[in-house]
Amino acid sequence: MPDPAMSAQPKSDPHPLIRMQAIRKSYFSGDIETPVLHGIDLTIERGEFVAIMGQSGSGKSTLMNILGCLDTPTSGTFNLDGAEAAQLSDNDLAAVRNRTIGFVFQGFNLLKRMPLVDNVALPLLYAGVSMREARERAMKKLALTGLGTFGKRLPNQISGGQQQRVAISRALVCDPALILADEPTGNLDTTTSQEIMELFTRLNREQRITILIVTHEPDVARYATRLVRLKDGLVTYDGPVAGAHF
Repeated sequence: MPDPAMSAQPKSDPHPLIRMQAIRKSYFSGDIETPVLHGIDLTIERGEFVAIMGQSGSGKSTLMNILGCLDTPTSGTFNLDGAEAAQLSDNDLAAVRNRTIGFVFQGFNLLKRMPLVDNVALPLLYAGVSMREARERAMKKLALTGLGTFGKRLPNQISGGQQQRVAISRALVCDPALILADEPTGNLDTTTSQEIMELFTRLNREQRITILIVTHEPDVARYATRLVRLKDGLVTYDGPVAGAHF
């Protein structure tokens, strides 16, 4: 288990990386409103490692989608990296998702017939980077996650844990300020889960990357330094992992 004292501490900054104020989210079916988030206030500084926990229906997936600019709140303000998300065009939001945020999901979402280096390079190609440069940068990220010699392999030639490392490499390839990881160890055994969480810890500490992990597993949340717990669309705990009750 990582030593909290060794984890990265956020740097002071003119503005936080994330600031949410009074965020509410409802879904509508005709005249029927289903509220999911009931007024979320959340500030995350650069360099933090935050776990978001909650039971099914707590609103954590909806919150993650808003944080990732995949969905918009019904009301409230969401400021990401100094910009108000509601004021960004669809093209601007797409650029934010490509350059500012790296996504890691429970499913690895790798293209099966594409070599690992090209899987990692895809976000750069979408951003208009040349194939040669994209592959060079992709190989550096594979090396960063311990797969520097695996670039030519296909996804079915490596283990599940290695596939998740490829997915993390892909999330890192545009040098994002923020990694959003949604149940990143959900498809992995205990030992491999520990290895993946140790990798996130190292990236946070050494690369100064802000990391938010959504999880329902206490053993995963304990790798973070801060815990945000949701229940019924409200924050019921926001503080150090060391002081949390699991």
